[in-house]
Order: sequence, then structure tokens, then C-alpha cells
Amino acid sequence: MPFPLNRPRRLRRTEMLRRMVRETRLSPDNLIQPLFVCPGRGVNNPINSMPGVAQLSPDMAAREAREIAAAGVPAIILFGLPEHKDAIGSEAWSDSGSVQRAIREIKEHTPEMVVITDVCMCEYTDHGHCGMIKDGDVDNDATLELLAREALSHVRAGADIVAPSDMMDGRVGAIRRALDENGFCLTPIMAYAAKYASAFYGPFRDAAQSAPQFGDRRSYQMDPANGDEALREVALDLEEGADIVMVKPALSYLDLIWRVKQEFRCPVAAYNVSGEYAMVRAAGLNGWIDERRAAMEILIAIKRAGADLILTYFAKQAAREL
Repeated sequence: MPFPLNRPRRLRRTEMLRRMVRETRLSPDNLIQPLFVCPGRGVNNPINSMPGVAQLSPDMAAREAREIAAAGVPAIILFGLPEHKDAIGSEAWSDSGSVQRAIREIKEHTPEMVVITDVCMCEYTDHGHCGMIKDGDVDNDATLELLAREALSHVRAGADIVAPSDMMDGRVGAIRRALDENGFCLTPIMAYAAKYASAFYGPFRDAAQSAPQFGDRRSYQMDPANGDEALREVALDLEEGADIVMVKPALSYLDLIWRVKQEFRCPVAAYNVSGEYAMVRAAGLNGWIDERRAAMEILIAIKRAGADLILTYFAKQAAREL
């Protein structure tokens, strides 16, 4: 019998054959586009470290949301920049805040769009940390009330899903109680359950103007060396009422996406973060790689690892490709 009997290349010979036997299928329905919302009107402020991404005023965010929906992406996640910062980030729960105004404008013009809001304090505090500071560190329990107020403010403005990203212990339960007690028991929570203290957040901190003014966030974000701890964090968030759990970043933590999906069999999100995006864009702009192919390959890898939802700055572009 001639060698070899089995030839895997037989099913790779044409694009149609490859499509027919493809194991992992990426859809626009898997994608979520992040947007940065700032005060004002008519504002489109490009972010140097994230080519193609800008800070947008609520009216411009509403315009961008229409384009994102037209491309087939079903959801966006909003990150807010305040007019003023203070020690407790009080603008986070202001009815006239950038995120709250953006939600209302987006829902007025694109009501079918699923609007998710990031719930955290770092963009709003003058010290850049994710909660109230006491004795030089974030006071976990005092921060829970602030996060619950912020989440409730977002939902009252029309948010469909809230996504706490602060990594305080117990914050999912605190937000769940606040929503339930105020008649929003059907509003889902997408918890940043396994959020690592990563070097890949640098461009995001430029975009959200949220760099810590002292120290770092390693006392509350996870150690990149730990995997079992991520499973414990996910279990706790699910027990407290999370409906979707997230692993962040995505590309360096594909093993954790896989483990979370296999262990819990719940909806899993993964954040293809700013540094991952910026690396691909920079290499593409310099002609070092094929940006389009690299971006799609990364998104397919994240999906193959087990992510049901992918937060990515490539969402609109990828949806058009798909």
C-alpha cells in the first residue's frame, strides 16, 4: 500500500473544502466593541497609542454605535471619562456623566444595540485606583457601595449589562443586591472574574486617563503566574450572581479561557486588550505583518480556546470581514 494512506491535505486543497470542515467558527455575534466616552459634543479625540481608536463625546459615540450595529456587531462596552475627578470618583454615578448620557443617546438612535458598561472607579478618581483609598491602599469594603451606586446609575440610564472590572472581593454580590432591590433583577452582570495585573493595559490607561498616581494595582488584580486562583475567582463570582465571567487579557491567558470554560460551562468572555491591539496595529502599520490576517487569527484562537464573547477593538473591522 502506498505511503501515506491518510493524507490530511486532501481536505485543505480549496477554500470551499477548508470552510466545510472548519472546526471553529467566528461570528459577529461573538464580538463586543469597546468605546471610550468623554464629555462634550462633537468630540473625536484620537488615541496615539491605539491607532484607529478615539475618545468620543456621547453624540459621536451614538454615531459610532450605529456604524458598529450596521457592521453586524451586537454589543458595545462603554468606558467613561469624567469632567472632574475626586478622591471617591463621584462622577461615576452622576446622571449627567459621560457614560449615562451616551447610553441614552445610543438607545435613542440604535435601540437594538446591547449596551454594556464598565463599572470601576479608576477613570473617575484623582488617584487612579479602582476604589476608595485608606491608609495608602484601596479599602475593599468601602468601595463596594460606590460600585453598586455606579452600576445602578448605568442601569437606570438604560444599560443592558453591567461589567464590574475593579476586582474587589464581594463586588458582584453587592451589585446584584443593589440591582435586585431596585427592581432590576433581570439585568445581567458580566464580571471581570479573572483580571490579571498585566503589562498589556498601557494604551488603555492613555485612552481612559486612568494610570495610578502612586503604586500599582497588584494588590487587587491577579498575579500572572496563578491559574488555579483564577478558577476560585470565577467560582466566587458565579456564586455571587454573575451571569457571564471574563478572562482579561485574552492572548496571554488562552489556557485560562479554556480551563474556565471546561470547569464551569457558563458564558465566558475574553478581553483582547489594548496592548494586544496596539502591537498588531503597530506591526501592521510598519508593514511587518498582515494586520487583517493577524487580527482574525487572534480572534479565532480566542474563540477556539472557549470564549463565547470577545471584547476587541477589532470588532467592527472583523465583523465586516466575516
